[in-house]
Amino acid sequence: MNKPSIPKGTRDFSPEEMSKRNYIFNTIREVYALYGYRQIETPSMETLSTLLGKYGEEGDKLLFKILNSGNFLQKVSDEELTERNTNRLAALLCEKGLRYDLTVPFARYVVMHRDELQMPFRRYQIQPVWRADRPQKGRYREFYQCDADVVGSDSLINEVELMQIIDTVFQRFGIRVQIKINNRKILSGIAEMIGEADKIVPITVAMDKMDKIGPDGVNAELHEAGISDEAIALLQPIITLQGTNEEKLDVIAGVLKDSSIGMKGVEETRYILSTVALCDLKNEVQLDLTLARGLNYYTGAIFEVKALDVAIGSIVGGGRYDNLTGIFGLPGLSGVGISFGADRIFDVLNQLDLYPKDAVEGTQLLFINFGEKETAYILPRLAQLRGAGIKAEIYPDIVKMRKQMNYANAKQIPFVAFVGEQEMKDDTLTVKDMTTGEQKVTTVDELIASLATH
Repeated sequence: MNKPSIPKGTRDFSPEEMSKRNYIFNTIREVYALYGYRQIETPSMETLSTLLGKYGEEGDKLLFKILNSGNFLQKVSDEELTERNTNRLAALLCEKGLRYDLTVPFARYVVMHRDELQMPFRRYQIQPVWRADRPQKGRYREFYQCDADVVGSDSLINEVELMQIIDTVFQRFGIRVQIKINNRKILSGIAEMIGEADKIVPITVAMDKMDKIGPDGVNAELHEAGISDEAIALLQPIITLQGTNEEKLDVIAGVLKDSSIGMKGVEETRYILSTVALCDLKNEVQLDLTLARGLNYYTGAIFEVKALDVAIGSIVGGGRYDNLTGIFGLPGLSGVGISFGADRIFDVLNQLDLYPKDAVEGTQLLFINFGEKETAYILPRLAQLRGAGIKAEIYPDIVKMRKQMNYANAKQIPFVAFVGEQEMKDDTLTVKDMTTGEQKVTTVDELIASLATH
């Protein structure tokens, strides 16, 4: 018989891994709530018309499409089948797709529920998304995003607070990060000043790969995209710009002085950086003029976060989008948001071994089962322990003690309790510390007090 398997780019999570993942989600959830964000959920699948055309050509290719139910070939002619035009067939056979991110479903939600929402509307959402991507280290086909967005406000205070959220979350995790910031208006200004305003998308896509392929790789990609040699030459000082955030802003302001959109981006970035400086962030904020974020819907500030002690891709991304809801017939609603990559954060916390003990521990105490009489004595005391918040269990079967002790070891249960004739007579328990091997007789109340502080 063939051993069952799961699709490439997906994973099972063990109880230990789920404890760690819940620690991540709960930490992010708590920080979002501190800033007034409230949780929503949307369906795993959306209509394809909601998803298509929102992520650029690359993104459209990565959408998982769902075959219509029933006789999905009913409306397809033989000619269409033999033509094998994938896009045409997909349009005929699939009305739905799995969501690619949480931002587009959020925009759809806002438009559908516009009359019920109090603006500005701050929401967070922690759910899985799917991408028909080539799986590789740190990149999965099914993964969770932890988004926070605020819509209905143009204020740059939102950007500042999102940077504070990022900083607070990583302080709680104990991960040292660098928060990178740029502005799409600066990038538009750069494209304008080098005479390639209509090629903003290929320029930003190429520049965004600076970390991965270096200046030579970026230049080769720009050349391939049909950017002129003169324009590429003009880009070089920007691509390799060094210095403090203020120095970089001064240089770029000089370059973009004749571009109104570029100067607007410089002004926004200056405000965000000077306001963030008042907030005593513990992690470094770096202006990175090559940061572009691949998605076409960003229109203002853009963010990305890199872990400093682990080699892995960005672990948070986000930015300002001024016209996302316009796609659904509600123009003029500005939004800004961030998304924590839970799967990558999971890998970083694992590599750095930063999980707090209480976040990942399972059962604290196991009762050994010696028989029915002993079980009848144990069960009310077990209820008392659980009532006090102690994670406790009884071995359900009457089997050899050695098997029960092996179970405790395998599950790394730190304490084991024994009940025999004497304990039942004295209303006590004998408890063994599995780490030290030490045994002592105790009452339930004493045990609760010691385990609560352990």
